[in-house]
Amino acid sequence: MFEAQSGGAVRAGGPTVVALTEQGAAAAQVPQAPQASPVFQVPLEVPPVPQVPPQGSRGTGAAGPGGPAAAEGILRRQALRESAARTYARSLPIVPVRARGLTIEGADGRRYLDCLSGAGTLALGHNHPVVLEAVRGVLDSGAPLHVLDLATPVKDAFTTELFACLPPALSADARIQFCGPAGTDAVEAALKLVRTATGRSGLLAFTGAYHGMTAGALGASGGAPDVRVTRLPFPQDFRCPFGVGGPEGARLGARWTESLLDDPKGGVPTPAAMIVEPVQGEGGVFPAPDAWLRRMREITEARGIPLIADEVQTGVGRTGAFWGVDLAGVVPDVMVLSKAIGGSLPLAVIVYRSGLDVWAPGAHAGTFRGNQLAMAAGAATLAYVRKNRLAERAGALGERMLAALRGLASDHPCIGDVRGRGLMIGVELVDPETGTAAQALAAAVRQECLNRGLIVELGGRHSSVVRLLPPLTLTDEQASAVLDRLADAIPAAAAACRLH
Repeated sequence: MFEAQSGGAVRAGGPTVVALTEQGAAAAQVPQAPQASPVFQVPLEVPPVPQVPPQGSRGTGAAGPGGPAAAEGILRRQALRESAARTYARSLPIVPVRARGLTIEGADGRRYLDCLSGAGTLALGHNHPVVLEAVRGVLDSGAPLHVLDLATPVKDAFTTELFACLPPALSADARIQFCGPAGTDAVEAALKLVRTATGRSGLLAFTGAYHGMTAGALGASGGAPDVRVTRLPFPQDFRCPFGVGGPEGARLGARWTESLLDDPKGGVPTPAAMIVEPVQGEGGVFPAPDAWLRRMREITEARGIPLIADEVQTGVGRTGAFWGVDLAGVVPDVMVLSKAIGGSLPLAVIVYRSGLDVWAPGAHAGTFRGNQLAMAAGAATLAYVRKNRLAERAGALGERMLAALRGLASDHPCIGDVRGRGLMIGVELVDPETGTAAQALAAAVRQECLNRGLIVELGGRHSSVVRLLPPLTLTDEQASAVLDRLADAIPAAAAACRLH
């Protein structure tokens, strides 16, 4: 049902159509529910979502409050009033007023397929009924909305559901720390925790990593301006630091790590921890090879070095398993969780082995670490993903989307690489003549996608990777519509940039 057709693309009297199914490749409407698949039999219970208009058209319904003129005014006032640090608002000049599932409607009446999903936060898409019901339940109950770190029935329910979803070897002996509402604060808490528990200060991190924007988290990320951690090579095939790629490139990276730690003159004393992403998202959508990740676990465990898994973006089914580390069968000492665990609302925690729980009361705190609405929405999201096996669904659909995109790449030399896991997909754009990253082309593709009613974002070392992070409730027909618009946008952008 999902097999990509020969070459991954067919011509249909005009725009390129990428087909995941044998029928309706260029789906002009978003269906109400997914069709059963021979691979995946569990119903997804996806709620109805608004109709999606043809590419480049405006919505047929009433425009949002105030219409196009009001939208332009809001954007103008934002530009005048808000910080120069704005990011998404610069590349996506839309004013969302309504949303459901995959679809966003702007104040100007246009509708978009959202493959950014709050940078991976919206596991169930926008305004899923189970999330809304959970939030309304708290609001209607009269329960307090702000409780610091006090125990509540809502918090207990969230913690119970989260522990039911954790790797069993961790949940059997785990502690949870509720942090400030952002993932970067959870990273900070994880770093403080391991430094307190080990009495050591050093940190092992990887090239291309992204762990947040606060000082400690940024210092562990690939773009840190002030290096205070030891950088290790992250394996990748397309631009392997050793020039070989594949299993051999990963083996060399692991060997380098082991040699560095065991060399008494290597300049790297035993660190407090190693922090790693199962899939580097902002770094360009590079999945960690399973064998390599297992080797990192062996290396750290043998030397008494805690392993921190940053699952902020990879968690809750995104990669085809509930947690990214599950794919390799790795159990870390600390897991950093945020984004999807809050069901679209701000929530961040760390979960770790009880032996590390040595810090004093108040050693890491935050006024908003008791977000009751987020806990209720998060518990509902975790349960829905678990019960409906959406991780398996993401894995199966993601593989078929990757196959279709790789077929498209055979027709377009400007697509240098297609990679990812589950519904965490990256398309790297290059100059066909030199093979170098094509940042301007990627920006043009993003704009051409937006013109066609598709929201995507960029990542990678040179912002040359088009990233797809659709909700896990994505249907077959919706996936075809997404790929159809992307397939149409790439040659249009290449022609504008005079690349083919």
